[in-house]
Amino acid sequence: MCIRNIVKLLGALAPIMLLLACNPQGNDVPDPDGEVKGDVEVFVTYANRSMLFQHIPVDFNSKPNMEIPSTIWIEPADTFQQIDGFGVAITGSSCYNLLRMTEANRADLLKETFDPEEGAGFSYIRISIGCSDFSMEEYTCCDSPGIENFKIHELDRRDLFPILKEILAINPGVKIMASPWTCPRWMKVNNLSDMQPYSSWTSGQLNPEYYQDYATYFVMFIQEMEKEGFPIESITIQNEPLNRGNSASLYMTWQEQSEFIENALGPAFEDHGIQTKIVVFDHNYNYDNVPDQKGYPLNIYNNPGASKYVDGAAFHAYGGNKTEMLRVHDAAPDKNLYFTEMSIGSWDYTFEDNLMWSMREVGIGTLNNYSKAVIVWNFLLDENGAPNRPGGCTTCYGAIEISSRDYSTLDRKTHYYLIAHLSKAISSGSVRIGVSGYHPEGLHMTAVENPDGTYGVVMQNDTDQAMKITLDDNTHSFPLTLAPRSIASCRWKEPA
Repeated sequence: MCIRNIVKLLGALAPIMLLLACNPQGNDVPDPDGEVKGDVEVFVTYANRSMLFQHIPVDFNSKPNMEIPSTIWIEPADTFQQIDGFGVAITGSSCYNLLRMTEANRADLLKETFDPEEGAGFSYIRISIGCSDFSMEEYTCCDSPGIENFKIHELDRRDLFPILKEILAINPGVKIMASPWTCPRWMKVNNLSDMQPYSSWTSGQLNPEYYQDYATYFVMFIQEMEKEGFPIESITIQNEPLNRGNSASLYMTWQEQSEFIENALGPAFEDHGIQTKIVVFDHNYNYDNVPDQKGYPLNIYNNPGASKYVDGAAFHAYGGNKTEMLRVHDAAPDKNLYFTEMSIGSWDYTFEDNLMWSMREVGIGTLNNYSKAVIVWNFLLDENGAPNRPGGCTTCYGAIEISSRDYSTLDRKTHYYLIAHLSKAISSGSVRIGVSGYHPEGLHMTAVENPDGTYGVVMQNDTDQAMKITLDDNTHSFPLTLAPRSIASCRWKEPA
C-alpha cells in the first residue's frame, strides 16, 4: 500500500469541468454516439434539464495522479454480482403507441433506445403473460376452460410480436422477462377454505387442483414464444402476488408459490427441458405489510423441494426500502435478485427530484444491494398516461411520453435517462466491482468491469454543490467535476 501511494503522489492534473452549457429544451433526441472522442466516454445529465445525456470527451491524466484527497479507486479484484441488464416493460399500451408512429420514427426511437453501439443499449425488457393492467383488454392465453385450449392471444400476435421483432433485430442480446398478472379465471377460487369458483379478473386464488395445468400453461407459453423467435430468459410466478386490487390480479402467498413450484412448475420445467429462470415474489420490499408474508422469498428458499428450482427473487419499490434486497442476499447469497418494476406518475413527479430519487434508490441503490437487473414500468404512454383501463393506473407516466396528437412528439422522462445512464456504462454480463477512497456525503456510485474489458462507473451528485473528483483504476486516472444534482456515466478501457 505504501509503494502504491508513493506512485500515486508523483504528479497531478487539474480536473476537467463538466459544467458545460447545453440546449435547455430537454426534448431533443439524445446523441449518445457523438463525434467527439476521448480516452473516457462520459455521458452527463443535469436534474435541471440543461444537459441531457450529453456525450463529453475526457482524457486520462498525462501525469501520475496526486489528487489523493479526492480520488476514488476502482478495485477490480473486489467482485460482487454479475449484471444481466437494464430496461423497460413493453406493455400492450406501449405497443399501441409504438404502432401508431410512422415506421421510420419508430425505427429511430427503438434504435436510439436499444442499439448498444449507436444508442443507449437497453438490454432487458419485461412483458406480461396474458394481459397486464396496461393492456388493451383483459385476457389470458387460455380463456376457455381446459389447458388444451391454450393459445397466444391475438392481441399479442398483432401488437407485441411486431415490436419484439423490431427490438431483437436491433439488439439480439436483449433479455425478456415474462410475468402473469392473473391465471385463467377458470383456475381461480375465492379462497383456499371455501374453494368456490371465482370467475373474476381481480383477486381470487389459484385452485390447487389446477397446479399441473398452470405449470403446463407456463411451459406452453415459453415454447410458443421460442417458436416465434422470442426466447424467455426468466419468468416470475405472479406480478404483485400480495395485491388483490389490480385490474388483473391473483393473490398468491409464499406458501402457495412454494407448493406450486415444488410440485408442479419445477418438475414441469425439468421434464420439458425448460432453461428459463424461475423468479419468485415480484412485489414490494415491505411485503405490503402482510404479517405472515414478511420474508416471502426466504420462506420459499427454506423449502429445499422448491428452492432447487428457483433462481432468485424480484422486487418493486412502491413500499419499503431497497435494503431488504441486501437482507435477502445476505440470508441466501446463492440466489439472484432482480428489480422489476417502478412507475413514475402525476402523484409526485418533478423531473429534478425524481431523477435524483430514481438513480439513488432504483438505479445505483439496487445494484449496490445485489440486484442484477433494473427494469422500470411502461416504455411509452401518451400525455394522458394512456391507453389505460379502469382499475389500473390512470395517472402513470411512461419512461417516454408521446403526443397522441401526432404520435411523433416525444418527452423523455426521468426513467428513460435512468436506464440510459445505466445501460451506456454497464453491459449485460458485467461484474460489479468495488470502489474505495473519497466518498463525500451525497455522492452515490457503482462500478463494474464489462465483458469487453472496459470499466463502467455510474455516479450521482445528490447535493447542491459541485464535486471535484479523480477516478483511478490503478493504471490511469482522469478528473471530473460533477455538477450539483447531476448524473455521470463513464466507460473506459486501458489502451493497448
